[in-house]
Amino acid sequence: MSSTLELAGTAVPDADAVPARPDTVRGKTRTTTTSPARRVARHCVKGLTTALMILAVGAFLLLAIGPRVLGYQTSTMLTGSMSPLINPGDVVVTVPVPVKDVKAGDIITYHIPVEDHRVETHRITEITTTADGRTAVQTKGDANNGVDPWVATLQDATVDRHVLTIPFAGTAIRALRDPVVMKVLMYGAPGVLVVGMLASIWRKNPEPGTANA
Repeated sequence: MSSTLELAGTAVPDADAVPARPDTVRGKTRTTTTSPARRVARHCVKGLTTALMILAVGAFLLLAIGPRVLGYQTSTMLTGSMSPLINPGDVVVTVPVPVKDVKAGDIITYHIPVEDHRVETHRITEITTTADGRTAVQTKGDANNGVDPWVATLQDATVDRHVLTIPFAGTAIRALRDPVVMKVLMYGAPGVLVVGMLASIWRKNPEPGTANA
């Protein structure tokens, strides 16, 4: 039976006609699905990798490029003597200023004149002048009960004065300097990014209704 009836030049569908089916041999509509858990895991891995890369680049700019270009210095606070303003693991950012410009209340980073001559970051409580005309300072940690048991003579024309504290950055930088972490970032992070990009290409779903030959 003909699938259509010719009526006054108009094709009228026959009620018994069977709708044409799409060609399922030469063309197929293929859809692929990814489980929600796998998608979440993939996004988490990509996000973590991106965050680590950004952190590594930021640390490099802060520690290697910034001091050369902008002239500031950075150091990591190891003790709680300046808490709560500066806590262990915080990064202390200082800029060199003329010694004549420092005053009581300023926080400076300097080498102590006793023991191992370690670097200390404490607040100036008193400024005096030595017999030979140099500037000497008495310092104290904000969290300490008393002043430091020494008076430091500032030998240079400038001294590093505190301008900024970056919380927790020192802890992160020390972690990045760990040999295992450095190898993971150097070799693992780029590999994860490449694998993620390839996987996203391979798993990309076709447009709905698109036939693949």
